Amino acid sequence: MNKTNWFNKKIKLTLLVIAAVSAISFVNFDDKNFEIAKNLDIYHTLFREINMLYVDEVDPGELVKTSIDNMLESLDPYTVFIPESDMEDYKFMTTGKYGGIGALIRRSNEYVIIAEPYEGFPAHKAGLKAGDKIVKVNGKSAKSKNTEQISELLKGEPGTEIKLSIERLGKPELLEVTVIREKIKINSVPYYGMLNETIGYIRLSSFTEACSQEVKDAFKELQNNHGMKSLVFDLRGNPGGLLNEAVAISNLFVPKDQVIVNTKGKIQQWNMSYNAMNDPLDLNIPLVILTNSGSASASEIVSGVMQDLDRGVIVGTRTFGKGLVQTTRDLSYNTKLKLTTAKYYTPSGRCIQALDYSNRNEDGSVGRVPDSLISEFKTKAGRSVYDGGGIEPDIKVESPVLSNIAVSLYTKNLIFDFATEFQFRYDSIEPADKFKITDNMYNEFIEFLADKEYDYTMKCQNVLDNLEKTIKEEKYANRLNGEIDELRKLLAHDKQKDLQTFKDEISSLLVEEITSRYYFQTGRAQSMLNDDPAITEGIRILNNMDEYKNILTAQAK
Repeated sequence: MNKTNWFNKKIKLTLLVIAAVSAISFVNFDDKNFEIAKNLDIYHTLFREINMLYVDEVDPGELVKTSIDNMLESLDPYTVFIPESDMEDYKFMTTGKYGGIGALIRRSNEYVIIAEPYEGFPAHKAGLKAGDKIVKVNGKSAKSKNTEQISELLKGEPGTEIKLSIERLGKPELLEVTVIREKIKINSVPYYGMLNETIGYIRLSSFTEACSQEVKDAFKELQNNHGMKSLVFDLRGNPGGLLNEAVAISNLFVPKDQVIVNTKGKIQQWNMSYNAMNDPLDLNIPLVILTNSGSASASEIVSGVMQDLDRGVIVGTRTFGKGLVQTTRDLSYNTKLKLTTAKYYTPSGRCIQALDYSNRNEDGSVGRVPDSLISEFKTKAGRSVYDGGGIEPDIKVESPVLSNIAVSLYTKNLIFDFATEFQFRYDSIEPADKFKITDNMYNEFIEFLADKEYDYTMKCQNVLDNLEKTIKEEKYANRLNGEIDELRKLLAHDKQKDLQTFKDEISSLLVEEITSRYYFQTGRAQSMLNDDPAITEGIRILNNMDEYKNILTAQAK
């Protein structure tokens, strides 16, 4: 039997099984079931013709995956097909665990480099450093390979070894490094500590398996051993994760049996109420919860519960607005389907989903829930809150917007590359919470940039380009060309001047990157607390209990 006939028979058998199951599942073979059967048959015949007659050879697996991905994309971004080859990435997303070397990697020119080794994990134990260029993997060239390809090579069963040929700054010859893979578990709490004598701080980066225990342990450590009397709980940039962990973390601060979240779907089994199952850790400690546009899903459940129950003050910017629940379904051949099955609702009854995927525009784009459909709800104390667009903070603190020069320096890896050179020159630095960029260090950075390309365009230059285009279209160019040229000269950016104008924010980026070279993820997280406007505001509120209590009453609104 040739490959084509075998494949066609396999596809046909699969479709017949699907049709049979569909027939068993419904007593009446109604119009909808007929549509399913008809379109499955159309798909089978179309696929058969492409496979047999298309001018070039096609990869059946890749062709089917493309069709699946495009089909699911028409539903929402969270309903996805997970092939067997991506199962390790899926496990990492849900558990924070994987088998590998324990390092972040990134592409730099023609090679992949180590971006950040995790402290205490194989890459760190083997002596790998941020900035190390991976030239060979197990003796084979890594040139021109992307991060996904190198990541696949680095992952593997715990206990197995991988040999890397590394190019390192200051070393004339390649370093041959053998790394023993381990089971990697990345902490969901990258940092916790005291902001002052009484205010604690816990940052949660994701809602992976057992993250609630990490938060609980951090809380107890701060309360029992460091005198914590109030807490700043940082959910900024946290994309969410496991719903049960969101419930467990909420349960730390709200009474047993309290409704945390309700889910409602198309079928009855997805309509569920999730209540606090355990005695709380602390019902009275004052809380400030930090959010931004990167706080999504489970982060919004926690911040929504705290707001609806008037349990803490939300500080920052509006959250992402993902009120959809995904359930993972097992498919054949070790594949999975992550499927949106329900929407979730906070205790006040609001769904914070911001985008309406069920009613797309004619061009296929998705719009936000219109103002006319946004409803008002009440917190436990009677404060007004609203659905249809994330969690609106009680105290709004805008996230700092980086200048164009800072963005250029960061995206072109010049901040990263300078940190690599810095570590080569300096054996140690001050503790992460005290390290600052001195004037001498900043001058070293300016010298480092002397032969580097980091051009950028300012917004006003874009506006001027559009103005010049309009002037030409309206045939005023001859009269205004001189004025436009003069204005362009006035607006032309001076890099040296911008390096001084935006010295503070560029220095902050340098501090973050450099501290990570010496103190790893903990140091990076700790350094980011310096001069953070949201944290400053959180501290201010927690130092003023009258204001804190007033915010959480109906009169505050």
